[in-house]
Amino acid sequence: MAFALSDILAARQTIAGVADDTPFVPSPFMTRETGSEFLLKLENMQPIGAFKLRGAVNAVMNLADDVRGVTCCSTGNHGRGVAYAAAHRGLRAVICMSNLVPQAKVDGIRALGAEVRTCGRSQDDALAESLKLVETEGLVEISPFDDPYVIAGQGTIGLEMLLARPDLGTILVPLSGGGLAAGVAVAAKAINPAIKVIGISMDRGAAMHASIAEGRPVEVEEVASLADSLGGGIGMNNKLSFALCRDYLDETVLVTEEEIYHAMQVLFYEDRIVAEGACVVGIAALLSGKLSGLPGPVGTIITGRNLDMGMFHRIMAGEDIRLGDTLVKGRAYGT
Repeated sequence: MAFALSDILAARQTIAGVADDTPFVPSPFMTRETGSEFLLKLENMQPIGAFKLRGAVNAVMNLADDVRGVTCCSTGNHGRGVAYAAAHRGLRAVICMSNLVPQAKVDGIRALGAEVRTCGRSQDDALAESLKLVETEGLVEISPFDDPYVIAGQGTIGLEMLLARPDLGTILVPLSGGGLAAGVAVAAKAINPAIKVIGISMDRGAAMHASIAEGRPVEVEEVASLADSLGGGIGMNNKLSFALCRDYLDETVLVTEEEIYHAMQVLFYEDRIVAEGACVVGIAALLSGKLSGLPGPVGTIITGRNLDMGMFHRIMAGEDIRLGDTLVKGRAYGT
């Protein structure tokens, strides 16, 4: 399946005025820490609080006129994007999620008028339910990552970053199913083939990282994480995002829950930004020393703000956090 910059340029026109032009701002603290200008693409400022709106709007607006409704599986933000886009077009939306998805994200989707179905303990379970709705109720399934319109929509982020800063040397991209990473990498490298694009995920249940290492899509165990938006598989029949991530990403890096915890504190206390754990994996990789000597300026994407605020308050207070059977030891910021 062909995919190119022209698809991303078309998506830019489709989503204009609904899901585009978020701020791209410097982080003085990270610039001092890394010795290279460091910038934050604030996708947490989207109307739904997450970058997923771009791909969802592009996909929904490209559906045929006779579509009765849409469905998808989601770890939260894609479902919110599809719900928003469906409401914008006047379509029914049914969002399928596993029981690992935080309640705050479930509530946010319902607030947008979509139906929510929770089932199972993995993204694969949610996908099975979504595909069942395609068969039984005639809905159209919109993949959170393996859809050309979704990938093109996410790719507009990379396009905006390079248009704002043509001198950008490196982009650090949160990596899950690969829709964001693939779109951003295609856009960035079409404009500047020398730019480095690095995908970053948590070190437990990183499906795309494991698949690239294996050379084919593989299944991983999905577990609770501070970066819950990066959970889930990439689909054993992945048609597009796996190959694009394999071919366009320069490398992939994993960070621990403790490193994500600390990076969430850094982003809040130093830049005053409330963000999900998935947003800070690039910051975590740099502060932990897993990445260094990158060509600058360096940019990363703050992908969303839709998190459990009770959990966020505990992290900012330096308290211990339990994720399933894993205890993340806390510490007060600056100690």
